[in-house]
Amino acid sequence: MRPPAQGAEGATVRALLRYPVKSMLGEAVVAADVTERGLPYDRQLALLHRETGKVASAKNPRMWRRLLKLTANATPAAVRIGLPDGKAVWSTDADVDERLSALLDQPVVLTGRPPADAELDRARPEEVLRDGVRAEVAVEVGRLGGAAPEGTFFDFAPLHLITSSTLRRIAESSPRGTVEAERYRPNVVIDTAGSGFVENDWVGHDLRIGDRLTLRVIARSPRCAIPTLEHGTLPRDPDALRVPAAHNRVPPTDEFGPQPCAGVYVRVLRPGRIAVGDRLTVLPAAAAPEGGS
Repeated sequence: MRPPAQGAEGATVRALLRYPVKSMLGEAVVAADVTERGLPYDRQLALLHRETGKVASAKNPRMWRRLLKLTANATPAAVRIGLPDGKAVWSTDADVDERLSALLDQPVVLTGRPPADAELDRARPEEVLRDGVRAEVAVEVGRLGGAAPEGTFFDFAPLHLITSSTLRRIAESSPRGTVEAERYRPNVVIDTAGSGFVENDWVGHDLRIGDRLTLRVIARSPRCAIPTLEHGTLPRDPDALRVPAAHNRVPPTDEFGPQPCAGVYVRVLRPGRIAVGDRLTVLPAAAAPEGGS
C-alpha cells in the first residue's frame, strides 16, 4: 500500500513554464490546455549536432552551456530565439542553422523531429561540480523520453513539477539564501506550505489540477549539472545541486539507486486546462481513470 501523500494541503499552481527549444530559456504562461504531450509548444524544437546526430543539451555544459543564454518564445507560426546581443532569429528563417552554429561554435540544425533512438550526452554532475564547466569530464550517453510520447524531445516525461517547499528547503541550506525555480526547468511550480522535499512522497499518487486535468506522479527528478549553470543573467550556483546531493539523495524510482533529486516527473492521465491559481488535489487511487474524452 502506498504511503499517504504529505504536503499537498492547500496546494495551488504558482507558475507555468514551457521551453519551446530544448535547453534554451523558457517562458511563463498563465494558462494552457495540457494533453498527453504536455504543455503546448514545450520542447517543440531542439538542436541536433550535424556530425554526431545527438540532441544538444546543457546536461553537457562544456559543449552546450551557452544554450542557456538564448531565449525561446513560441507563436503559432514560429519560435523567436533571442540572442545574447539583443537580436533575434526565427525558427523559420532560412539562415537559422548557420547563425546558431556560428554562435555556439558547433555545427547544428534546428528541428522539430527527433531522430529514431535519439541520444544526448549527460556529463557526470559530481565531476562538473569538482572540475568546472569547461573541464573534460566523463559523459554518459542517454536516450530521450522513457515515459514520454514518441516523437517528443522530453528527457523522460511530458511534465515536470516542483514545489515551493522544495525550493525553500534548498534556499535554506544555500550560501546565497535563495534558489530560482528556473534552474530546475519545471513546467509547473506548485505553491505548498512549509519547507521540505514534500513531493518525494507523491510518487505513485494521482493529482487533479483544476476541474479536469489528472496526472500520475511516476518518478522523482534526478538532477544533472544544469541547475548550477548561468541561466540568462542568473549567476552560476553550484549549491543548487550540492544541496539536493547532501539533503535529498533518494531513489528516483524503486528501480534505481539514490541520486540528488528535486521535483517529480508526471504523465497525463486525463487532458485538461491548467491555470495559475488552480488548486492541486491528491486523488484516491481508484479516482483517476486512464485516458478520458
